[in-house]
Amino acid sequence: MGAGMAQLEGYYFSAALSCTFLVSCLLFSAFSRALREPYMDEIFHLPQAQRYCEGHFSLSQWDPMITTLPGLYLLSVGVVKPASWIFGWSEHVVCSIGMLRFVNLLFSVGNFYLLYLLLRKVQPRHKASSCIQRILSTLTLAIFPTLYFFNFLYYTEAGSMFFTLFAYLMCLYGNHKTSALLGFCGFMFRQTNIIWAIFCAGNVIAQKLTEAWKTELQKKKEERPTPIKGPFSEFRKILQFLLAYSMSFKNLSMLLLLTWPYILLMFLFCAFVAVNGGIVIGDRSSHEACLHFPQLFYFFSFTLFFSFPHLLSLNKIRAFLCLVWKRRIQFFVITLVSIFLVWKFTYAHKYLLADNRHYTFYVWKRVFQRYEIVKYLLVPVYIFAGWSIADSLKSKSIFW
Repeated sequence: MGAGMAQLEGYYFSAALSCTFLVSCLLFSAFSRALREPYMDEIFHLPQAQRYCEGHFSLSQWDPMITTLPGLYLLSVGVVKPASWIFGWSEHVVCSIGMLRFVNLLFSVGNFYLLYLLLRKVQPRHKASSCIQRILSTLTLAIFPTLYFFNFLYYTEAGSMFFTLFAYLMCLYGNHKTSALLGFCGFMFRQTNIIWAIFCAGNVIAQKLTEAWKTELQKKKEERPTPIKGPFSEFRKILQFLLAYSMSFKNLSMLLLLTWPYILLMFLFCAFVAVNGGIVIGDRSSHEACLHFPQLFYFFSFTLFFSFPHLLSLNKIRAFLCLVWKRRIQFFVITLVSIFLVWKFTYAHKYLLADNRHYTFYVWKRVFQRYEIVKYLLVPVYIFAGWSIADSLKSKSIFW
């Protein structure tokens, strides 16, 4: 990318970020005027943050209804307290509902910038048109409805997203110790963010496996071996490669050297679960672990709906139907298994229908709860959505 184009992209990005922040500030002002009291789960988060703001950090001051670690409250105090020293504001002002909510608005700015940096990292930069596309993609992701709404409330979403994106960015740049540290910060916001630390470790391993696999394929190409025929020949080749790779002390030590920060974080997580007696703290009765396989199907549908320009087209549907016909026995088995999983493992959390201020309340009440058969009729949609997502990722390494 030329210097002139890079400078122009910088101007475009600054304009997009500034306009988005300005609109967000206007919406934040409207939200704050309309919601002068804690809203939804803010009834737990805000009083806890205010206790921390007043210097009450003892366990006796902890609200047992809160199930996440105190990352949000600690960081909020670290942001608003200096404001009282610098500007001479009273504690009543810096620990107010509006100031604490504003912390998430600051996170939203960070998320916008991190999304842009991630897109710059993973997308090619040699195309002139990709400059505008990157900024528009960043804007689309930054104002994604299910996230953007919580930028105006005192929830863990914005901060959790910030540290997750930051950790992944550092992972892509090879700064794995920094990535693991940021992953720990994300864990302090939401315990389930540990899965993204595992994802980062897996990303490193997949990258090294891909490099070794390409070298292996090149060697076999030069040797011109007799091709192995059969429906699972490719799978057998990969399995043989993985076994050979894992038997090498040099390979394992290299992976350990790269991923030890993530492994340390995983050990800390396991120790936390062992000592705490579970993943959540506080009210565990409403957050019990269960095998909720349809959650994956909901994710497929959600992604298909919001990414339909990329995942849904006549060509895609035609290709899917051709593949179904070609491998009809496999898809028949997949359909039966999916129906069984929907039948036996569909759960409706008690909070799902307890509050009509959530998006999912209306989806569940007006669709899934009204017609029992709907959850089975949607199985073909789930399968298509899953295939479409996998098809869109086929340019990625098989190990990724």
